[in-house]
Amino acid sequence: MAADVSEGTIRVLLADDDEGFLASLRELIERQPELSVIGTATDGLAAIELVDELGPDAAVLDLHMPLLDGVSTVARLRKDHPHLCLIALTGDEAPALHRAAKESGADDVLLKTELVDGLVERLTGAGLITRYLG
Repeated sequence: MAADVSEGTIRVLLADDDEGFLASLRELIERQPELSVIGTATDGLAAIELVDELGPDAAVLDLHMPLLDGVSTVARLRKDHPHLCLIALTGDEAPALHRAAKESGADDVLLKTELVDGLVERLTGAGLITRYLG
């Protein structure tokens, strides 16, 4: 389901196994009038199930999650939901991990330390969402 561009609401699903970080991330996103968190997951399998059920416009996924890692989750979501904006988050600076996430279908990979400055901008202003809504 695409966002209602006229109302400016982009529906976002969040997935991270660190529940404290997840709560902070949710709070950050919900402060933005154009963004709405429609669900959260603490593992990769739950993230896939929620995307299937809720049909968000974007998903923000940690790359290190239990049950199904972030790279595999991204690959599955990209295959099943080609128009979904996928942003991967990680605290791991390893170039090979970032490359694997991009090759699996992530639109972008952000370090968690870049989060405040980069995530909202990338969700709303970098054309990732509008590319899929068109």
